Amino acid sequence: MGLRAEDVGPVLAREQFFGGEPVEGAVRGPILESWQRSRSLGLSPDGCELPFTDDLDLQGRLVRAAGPVLDRLEARFAGRNMNISLADGRGAVLQRRFGDPSSVRRLAPIQSVPGFVFAEKFAGTNGIGLALAERHLINVYGAEHFAERSQSNACAAIPVRDLLSGRIEGVLCFGYPRAEADAALNVVIHRAADAIERRLLEQSSARERALLQAYLAARRGLPDSGAPPNEQPDELAASGLDRRDQMILKEKAGELLASAQRAAVQVSLPGGRRITLLSRPVTSASGVEGIAVEAVLPSRQQRLAVPAEERDAAPAAPARHGPAPLIAPHGHRAGATEPAPGAAGPAGAGPAGGLVLVGEPGVGQYAVAARRRLELLSEASARIGTTLDVARTARELAEMAVPRLADYVTIDLPEAVLRGEEPADPRKDLHRTVVHGIRDDCPFYPAGEPVHLRPVTPQLRSLTSGEAVLEPELRAAPGWIAQNPLRARRLLDHGVHSLITVPLLARGIVLGIASFYRARDPAPFGDDDRSLARELTTRAAICVDNARRYTREHTMVLALQHSLLPHGFPEQTAVEVAHRYLPAESGVGGDWFDVIPLSSTRVALVVGDVVGHGLHAAATMGRLRTAARNFAELDMPPDEVLTHLDNLVGRLDREEGGDDPADGATGIIGATCLYAVYDPTSQQCALARAGHPPPALVGPDGTVTFPDLPAGQPLGLGGLPFETTEFSLPEGSQLVLYTDGLLTDRDRDFDVTLEQLRRVLAHPGRPPEETCRAVMRAVVPEHPSDDIALLVARTHALDPQRIATWDLPTDPALVSTVRAGVTRRLAEWGLEELDFSVELLLSELVTNAIRYGTGPIQVRLLHDRALTCEVSDTSSTAPHLRRAATTDEGGRGLFLVAQLSRAWGTRYTATGKVIWAECALEAPGGKPAPAGALLDFDDIPAI
Repeated sequence: MGLRAEDVGPVLAREQFFGGEPVEGAVRGPILESWQRSRSLGLSPDGCELPFTDDLDLQGRLVRAAGPVLDRLEARFAGRNMNISLADGRGAVLQRRFGDPSSVRRLAPIQSVPGFVFAEKFAGTNGIGLALAERHLINVYGAEHFAERSQSNACAAIPVRDLLSGRIEGVLCFGYPRAEADAALNVVIHRAADAIERRLLEQSSARERALLQAYLAARRGLPDSGAPPNEQPDELAASGLDRRDQMILKEKAGELLASAQRAAVQVSLPGGRRITLLSRPVTSASGVEGIAVEAVLPSRQQRLAVPAEERDAAPAAPARHGPAPLIAPHGHRAGATEPAPGAAGPAGAGPAGGLVLVGEPGVGQYAVAARRRLELLSEASARIGTTLDVARTARELAEMAVPRLADYVTIDLPEAVLRGEEPADPRKDLHRTVVHGIRDDCPFYPAGEPVHLRPVTPQLRSLTSGEAVLEPELRAAPGWIAQNPLRARRLLDHGVHSLITVPLLARGIVLGIASFYRARDPAPFGDDDRSLARELTTRAAICVDNARRYTREHTMVLALQHSLLPHGFPEQTAVEVAHRYLPAESGVGGDWFDVIPLSSTRVALVVGDVVGHGLHAAATMGRLRTAARNFAELDMPPDEVLTHLDNLVGRLDREEGGDDPADGATGIIGATCLYAVYDPTSQQCALARAGHPPPALVGPDGTVTFPDLPAGQPLGLGGLPFETTEFSLPEGSQLVLYTDGLLTDRDRDFDVTLEQLRRVLAHPGRPPEETCRAVMRAVVPEHPSDDIALLVARTHALDPQRIATWDLPTDPALVSTVRAGVTRRLAEWGLEELDFSVELLLSELVTNAIRYGTGPIQVRLLHDRALTCEVSDTSSTAPHLRRAATTDEGGRGLFLVAQLSRAWGTRYTATGKVIWAECALEAPGGKPAPAGALLDFDDIPAI
């Protein structure tokens, strides 16, 4: 018979595997792991001899529960070549059923006779053995079997569990020819296993009912008939103990039940009450041994000492989840004051009693374990995800799991996740993020190192499948050992012996892998541990993903804000500046600062703050900073700049908020700003603020003042004017502008912080950079809750020898006098090469002022980084540049001014206007600009 197409791959992979060639990716991970384990155990494909045992429990609870289910399966597969097997927890076959009974004669004894053990360590890769190893539904096809004799067969096997304990009681297996493989068989075998598990649970319930009947019969002094009880004791309900009291008693009773010993303990209840619990053995008529736990209640007068109000106000106890196999009294009469029939005598006659729990000790252990697991999950919900930091959230998962679930936990995350991005391939670029355990000397890969996983490791299998992988015995886990044999040996020598790996899966994205190791407890991890690790990791994965998404947004907003803030300042000599920006820990906000050179050697200093945090605040900050620069370019005074910003913010609020406040749109809410203009020629500073903290002024002698400026309203409110205040700043003074995050903090007193800032600034002669460092070190809170922007400017004055001024009446005949004075001053400054350009430029400006303005007229030259020419008059009319037509008699003067200067403009003053023009002192190559270099006569319209 030729090979089926789907069998070619496994056959070739099997040959390569036994030939010593790598086969990762060519065969399923669980199969390859099983092959490796089988070979490491010394098994041979043609020599897998199965042991036979007659030590079989053929009348046990598993066989009794499975009998009717196996009967139905046998009838369903009647006439078909189907071998139905039931094995115990060792892998020993207990029963076999056949769809076609005649096929038994053609089968070898190991396929037809009960008693052969199919555990993986004997039979190699097969359905029963692999289902016990992998602990879930398994399919093995043809060449995937380890033994040569099974190459033509296929099988499906699934563990059968005790639903109370989660323990694997046995395995149900279907064997059939490879040609008859059908995916529908997985559904059938799954339903059959569920039916067997339900019948096992019913058996446990029957045993518990028998124990209750034995308890009731013993209490009444009657023989145990073995019949199911038709009543349940309700002494606790009738005693007046509320639901919370009963839950406390039942939790303690569960621990006594699990201990399986006679005991008497006192339990404290709210209100200072104490109740004694007694545990004693009980045996049913069928021989089932168990424990009954009774509560010995105090006298009625003592019990009613607790006020009814306190009982009514007590919070309800949380509902119990998980398995509830223990039989307990039901019903409740809150506030009952009379004892129930059959209870102890009247009040004052002695203590009353009542049954709390009765059951088998093993069931009590499961109940206690289940309660502790619920407590762990409940606590994890509160303790994991306390921050929006990816690495910290991962560490909180590890701290939660050690030592209550595992002794060591390692967590590996891709570098992309740590940056806040989605991993392109979670199996690559992994970094050890967390190593946490009961000891610090266990030789795991240390935190911070890259982790490269081999294809057969449990971690990579878990990442690939998206499922938790359990390795009960690491000594028999070749895939885990193959990752690093030397390190694996050292871990085994430290007692590490069992492993659960769980992918960090959130919203369909695999974010990394968590590995839980056991060392102190000699018992291996089980399925309940795997379920708990999966639930714990799933909850943590959501928190890790939230932290990752926050990190991504925070990084994006920080990058946006960094791009919108100034990276450097233009060259100017009016002030020497230094700055700092510190984002808040809670998120990037809308603080900004700027230094804007203005005409005539002046400079504008701006600090602002947009209310809120996040992308919206950063984007709004960028819009306001751009608008502030544009308004500054118009040479407006501070109050007018703030008025325009106020109008802009109000307009943006209306556009983004919409007309309906209920539409969910987010407005700007508010912004503050401080705008200052410093003139080094007069050493005057003009300031205006819109709801912003006032600046600090540091005099040359170290005196620190906070000027009392008109506060103004925050930007966006509209309706009220802003005011400009002017004062003198001697040369060497420092102007310190900041946002409110520097001083306001919920954990600090504002006045104390303000005084602290005053002391830090009181150091005359200190450079601005050192001032910034001192302020950030001494005043900034350790964990800032708001952004902080700081701008320190030390003032300079323009040398009077570099300023030339001429006052002129409105007489055109005096223009030549001005030209002569300018020529002499340029010669004194060594700027003779600018004579032609400056004379022509000033001639045009002065002539324009005489013709269209009103006197008096003033001409001023400022020699700084550029040569600034100013002509001022008392008129408020300003000229406009236009291209004159060939037939126009005028309109060419400002065109010449624009050609001769690198920048020009009009600035309004309280008494009129100033028309200014700047001439570059150097050509672009660093050489002095030649006369007429900026003038191209071909561009001048013909006269």
